[in-house]
Amino acid sequence: MRRLSIAVERFPIAGRFVISRGSRTEAVVVTARLEEDGAAGWGECVPYARYGETVEGVVAAIEALRPRIEAGIDRVALQDAMPAGAARNAVDCALWDLEAKRAGVPAMTLAGIDRLRPATTAYTISLGTPEEMAQATRKAADRPILKIKLGAPEGDLERIRAVREAAPDATLIADANEGWIADRLASHLKACADAGFALVEQPLPAGADEALADVERPVLVCADESAHDRRNLERIAALYDAINIKLDKTGGLTEALATAAAAQERGLAIMVGCMVGTSLAMAPAMLLTPRARFVDLDGPLLLARDREGGLVFEGSVIHPPQPGLWG
Repeated sequence: MRRLSIAVERFPIAGRFVISRGSRTEAVVVTARLEEDGAAGWGECVPYARYGETVEGVVAAIEALRPRIEAGIDRVALQDAMPAGAARNAVDCALWDLEAKRAGVPAMTLAGIDRLRPATTAYTISLGTPEEMAQATRKAADRPILKIKLGAPEGDLERIRAVREAAPDATLIADANEGWIADRLASHLKACADAGFALVEQPLPAGADEALADVERPVLVCADESAHDRRNLERIAALYDAINIKLDKTGGLTEALATAAAAQERGLAIMVGCMVGTSLAMAPAMLLTPRARFVDLDGPLLLARDREGGLVFEGSVIHPPQPGLWG
């Protein structure tokens, strides 16, 4: 008989995590743990208010499916039993982990991956004044890839110049978190291109991004809030150059792998991203890194403390998870 346990955990963030929509000082995560035949698998998700999720709602959604989960639902049936989102992510990743532990093989083998190599992640610089962001960037300038949070009502052109001056050798990614408007799109994309940014994430609101079809894109533009899974990839491919795949959006690793394959078929570059969570949330996302042009799995680096037995980071280099953590 399979047994399900659900837990809510809180992990303090080092300082504050600030984006265009607000700031946070802690990461609140929900974990699902499955035990069966002496093996245990678990998964972590981060409920996200932007998508109408709450911690209580995610816990309730998993609880509602408890009878089917404990009766032995598999990953394929789970895709129809729950909608995409954080709740399904926790259960899906727990099922992957449980299947790997019961079979005695790594989860990457179940996914058809021969080998996982270490990956270099972007490191996030929170939104602030140009001076504050320049100072934070200088402290992190030895990291090879920096993700710069933008999207304030004013001052982003100054922020773009300031962070480039503070980290002249780093690969820079801009993330506006839906904070720009169509009238400023061309000038802001040009500023990023002139500063040598490699990518701009979600410059316009998800419901108002049609302007991307008519503007010159001198830098790659990546869909984040506009793209969750495979359902609207034709539209995404017409407007964007890349897609940010996050397990909390796709509803788990199962759909994330399928979304990555379908996106590549349409010529979209892959970015594998994350919410601010612990190593347990990053571990299954590592299985997407062989397909990814950009990796943004720095969640544990932004925490004041990670969970015990977490991923090994050497600077910005993430090593593949050990079975004791996940997979």
